[in-house]
This record gives sequence, C-alpha cells and structure tokens, in this order.
Amino acid sequence: MEARKLHPVVAGLFSRGQRRTVRVAIEQEYVVAAADGGVVPIEEVRRAAEASFAAPYVSFEPGGQLELSLPPSLDPIGDLRRLTADLRRRLAGITLKAIPVDPRQDVPLQLTSARYVAMQRHFDRIGPAGRRMMRRTASTQICLDWWPGQAGIEQWRVLNLAGPFLAARFNRSDRLATWLAVDPARTAFDDSLLRDEDPVTSYAAFAAAATVFVDGPVGHVSTLFPPTRPRGTYLEVRFLDALEPDAVERAVAVLRQLMYDDVRRRDVLRVLEGSCSAERWRAAATGVLDQEVAA
Repeated sequence: MEARKLHPVVAGLFSRGQRRTVRVAIEQEYVVAAADGGVVPIEEVRRAAEASFAAPYVSFEPGGQLELSLPPSLDPIGDLRRLTADLRRRLAGITLKAIPVDPRQDVPLQLTSARYVAMQRHFDRIGPAGRRMMRRTASTQICLDWWPGQAGIEQWRVLNLAGPFLAARFNRSDRLATWLAVDPARTAFDDSLLRDEDPVTSYAAFAAAATVFVDGPVGHVSTLFPPTRPRGTYLEVRFLDALEPDAVERAVAVLRQLMYDDVRRRDVLRVLEGSCSAERWRAAATGVLDQEVAA
C-alpha cells in the first residue's frame, strides 16, 4: 500500500491532545486457565464476568487471554487492583494469571474473525512466532496523554528511545523475543520510526512497507504493532511483559517521569538520542542490556 494513501490515516494517529494533561490508563492482559489447567472458552469467561464491576472493560485476545482495558485515571494502580480483585471473585474456578507467556503448548485460536484468521495465515508464512504471540503471550500496556507542540514530539521520541532499556528493566521472559520474530516489517523494533524529522512521514513509510492482509488503509494501519503505538491523543506503551501490580506501579512511575516531567524527559533524550536500534532491542530481549540499565 502506498505511503501517500496511508498518510491521512497516519496523520490522525498523530493528532495529539490540546492540553498538557497527565492521566494514565492501563490495559492489563491475563492468561486464563481452568482449575485443572485447561483452556476456558471465551464465552464461559464472559458469562462469569458479566456481573463484575470490571465487565465494561473486559475484552479478549485471540488465544482467550483476558484484557482489562481501564479508562484514564489519576489512580491507575488502585483501579487495577480493585477491579482485578472483583473480577477474580466472580470467576470461580477460573484463574487469571499475570504471566507474559502461557506455558501450555496447545492453546487454540479462539477468536476466528476474518481479521484474525488472515493475521494467523500471514504470520504462518514467516514462522511459528506469530501463532505463539497471538495465542500465548500477555502484556501490560500503559497509555499516557500525548501533548501538543514540541513537548509531544519529545514524548514520542523518548518512549521509542527508552523502550529497549525499559523492557530490559521490567521484563522477565522471552515474550519480547517472540515479538521480535513475528514480522519485523510491521513491528518496528529498530530506529525506523525516528529516521525522519516528521514522525508522520516515518510512520507512513513504515506502514507502506508492511504486507497488507486486510482491506483498506484504516484496517491495514490497525495491524501494525510497534513498541510504542500512536493513538491520536495518547501513546500506548506495548513492550512490557504482563506484570504484577507492584511492578506495574514502578513502571508507571518511570513512564510518568519520562512523559510528564519536562526536565527529566529532556535529560533522558540528551543521553539516548541515536541509541535506538534493532541491536538494542535484541539485547533487551536476550537479557544482555541489563548492565547498561543498571549504569
């Protein structure tokens, strides 16, 4: 798909907010298991959860992973703890595990819409990592307000540059290695999104290079999975493993500083400019970036 056709859609993803708000929203994914460790059908989980306070925020990933997509909040960790606790009380005999990789090898594809079937077919042409990612991985995604003006450009750059170091600090599994192997043309674990001064131009070029397997520019752009995803008025951090609440709290504290503290953000940018690369992401995925994080 040509970059010029994608440019208007991508520009909408980079519209950014009009005010310097400082909210945080958490999207927490859980691996779901029956009491005997077996797979639980999505509809069974949905029925069990329908009376919970969390019900309006529950959705599912292709392998049946439950996603709790909470609204923006000034107390995101408190919301996560309260709603997860209530949800677990309702799911008698069903376990929610905040683990990044499901140890079960035979998890089926539970969401069989045309989109997910096409996605699996595309990933299968590349290797086994796509099926593993779709069916067996879980993450903690943190969404942060995206500011107008130069501060917003800095926010975009600092999350992309700091991503490998934050992944090395907080992740504890091979989930990231799976993502790196899924489809490099649509995941951007390199410096491709920072090569042009205009981020819209860089992102449109990235989108144009990815294989198309759904209809239309909007649908195609929705199948891109960069480590930090532009979402119009906010940025979505996608490179973290599924974390327990205490670790989520620490990650949110770091991300709040990077995004909302002008002095801290600019200090980090001065240190990290030019550091984002495929080699950094591979080092984060294999655990060899840990010494640099400590330094």
